Amino acid sequence: MTLDDALVLDLNGIVDKAGFMDRCAGTLGLPAWFGRNWDALADCLTDLPEPVALVVTGWRSYAEARPSDWETAQDVFATAADTSPTGLTVLLALGGIDRGGAASLG
Repeated sequence: MTLDDALVLDLNGIVDKAGFMDRCAGTLGLPAWFGRNWDALADCLTDLPEPVALVVTGWRSYAEARPSDWETAQDVFATAADTSPTGLTVLLALGGIDRGGAASLG
């Protein structure tokens, strides 16, 4: 797993939990049974079939709109990264995405 292979979870425009869960489901290709709640997200993240590097972009608007949910999301990401048997790395991008799709720190 390298950063070149990373999935980008773009949260631009997301201001509620439902949108966050939908974006996670689409980006990560989560199964149809994904319940779109924090426990289900935690289960899916620890059950990923292969190593995943996930770069979260555009998260600040969501964090400001739903600070409690954002704190929970960070806890879910951190716990899943610590316990994933296949390997999960979650990076929060401080900058934007360039035209090539790579995270930039600019």
